[in-house]
Amino acid sequence: MRRAALQACRSVRRPVFRKSVRPPISYASLGGRSRNQRTTHQVLQSSMQLRTFTYALVSTAVATGAYYAYRGDSQSPLEANSPVASVSPAGQQTPGYSPSNVYSAAATARQTAEKEAEDAGSKVLVIAQGEVFTGTLPPNAPLSKATDDQGRKVVEMLTPEQATQKLRRNEESWLVGRGKGVVRYDVVQIPSNDPIEDDHAEKIIEVPQSVAFSEDGTNSSDWMFWGVFDGHSGWITSAKLRNSLISFVARELNSTYKSALADPSLQLPSSDSIDKAIKTGFLRLDNEIVNESVQKVLKAQSKRVAAELLAPALAGSCGLLSFYDSNSKLLRVACTGDSRAVLGRRGANGKWTATALSEDQTGGTESEAARLRKEHPGEPDVTRNGRILGGLEPSRAFGDAVYKWSVETQKKIREVYFGRSPPPLLRTPPYVTAEPVITTTKVEPQKGDFVVMATDGLWEMLTNEEVVGLVGQWLEEQAENKNGQSTANSWLKSWFSQQKGLPVDKNGVETDKTGQRAPIRQRQWGVKGTEDERFVVEDKNAATHLVRNALGGKNQDQLCALLTLPSPFSRRYRDDLTVEVIFFGEGENSGSVKLNREASAPHEVKAKL
Repeated sequence: MRRAALQACRSVRRPVFRKSVRPPISYASLGGRSRNQRTTHQVLQSSMQLRTFTYALVSTAVATGAYYAYRGDSQSPLEANSPVASVSPAGQQTPGYSPSNVYSAAATARQTAEKEAEDAGSKVLVIAQGEVFTGTLPPNAPLSKATDDQGRKVVEMLTPEQATQKLRRNEESWLVGRGKGVVRYDVVQIPSNDPIEDDHAEKIIEVPQSVAFSEDGTNSSDWMFWGVFDGHSGWITSAKLRNSLISFVARELNSTYKSALADPSLQLPSSDSIDKAIKTGFLRLDNEIVNESVQKVLKAQSKRVAAELLAPALAGSCGLLSFYDSNSKLLRVACTGDSRAVLGRRGANGKWTATALSEDQTGGTESEAARLRKEHPGEPDVTRNGRILGGLEPSRAFGDAVYKWSVETQKKIREVYFGRSPPPLLRTPPYVTAEPVITTTKVEPQKGDFVVMATDGLWEMLTNEEVVGLVGQWLEEQAENKNGQSTANSWLKSWFSQQKGLPVDKNGVETDKTGQRAPIRQRQWGVKGTEDERFVVEDKNAATHLVRNALGGKNQDQLCALLTLPSPFSRRYRDDLTVEVIFFGEGENSGSVKLNREASAPHEVKAKL
């Protein structure tokens, strides 16, 4: 049977393989840990760098071939007369063919192969031995998803229309008609993990005059919160933050504001006391997750209780929370971990400037590494390869109890219930803290300021300037009414610029990049082209607009492929994505917050008030 199948497949055109000539990029340069004694080909595979992926992904010379000639299995989902094309990894010999036969046929077969690829049916991705390649499936071939006994998986490629549907599946847009300085915010999530490990939360709290003094004479003010939470080792901790973090912080702020009003010499609490309240909210929640859970488990002596209470402690999550006081017009950004917030502000020249409102907190951030060395003297490996004790990348996080519990506590939990082994280098915990670093910015709603908050999945793909410029480009598109005018964007002003490229002032941004990691995926994917060649405006939701351009923009092959990749393989090429864009302005005062349906997914979304 194997010989018959192989002969049947060889009657079809042999595949044409093209070898990538780009130099390899080491795994360490992409944020991973290097290993010893790698060959060049091993580096390309283990780093999962996308130069070979992009080459195979975007190349028009996609040949047809006999996929199941690899197996010779007549019972396979893809029969011998239903070939799938693929492009071989650089330097890899395909079973069943000799290199001389393959490459000698390449020159004569390329043009025919290109024509056949154009006329073929479905595009597919072939995942084999840690690499991804494009291919085509002839019309009417019976493809869904299939994995053979050598670990090759074939996945039908999303069309551009299907990719757009996936991008917009979880988008939300809210119009804030409270006349308090915020006019709108947009949110989107794109999973890579299954289920997504990111989460987010938003809340607007109407504060009575008995709590907060109102400068405009009204009897209330607004506290507005936006949070994005980047989970790791599971989704449990980020879900805990979604449910609890804003409440913990608001409770502390409430006490602080009340104490200030009780003092006749004060009208508002001091800036330091507000920062302290936010930090206390963060730390109290983390203490509940990490320490109080242990006390409750030991008291209950139940494995079921242990499973429920210890899960958020054993997993982890970064937390990024923005707090806006509508009276003072002050925006405080509290960052625990490596999510990031960036302010976009329009200058007199009509361009936008990008200002980072947070610092990426990892073992590779010099300020964080210095702090850890000071707190743990005599431990040279407190950070190794940019990671805490060589393992965890964020230096601040909720949960991650194995970096916070004592060795004795971890041993007791493992013996009686369950748990993870402590890191081998653990000596003097805790090494990781949930205490945030807070920045304060005076917002200028009259200038149309906006803030982008996102998990690190976005910042791996785009620079601060590109993100701010893309939102500025999106604003111009909406203001110019190119896609139709509606009440949803009536608050926009006409800020249109005729200059090519993104409307961002690259000379006006901060030059100090300490703590701001570069977008490693651009290098990994081999991204090229000018801004006009790369970016596109197709979405009504500003957050979706950012994600579309982060994943490919005008390069629809790359966009479709990255959204097609199944979990967990997709995680090698992109992270979970959660993006929020907050627009400040002087909008209408209807007193309501309503869903902006033209920029939201069609499913029901709960009201925010």
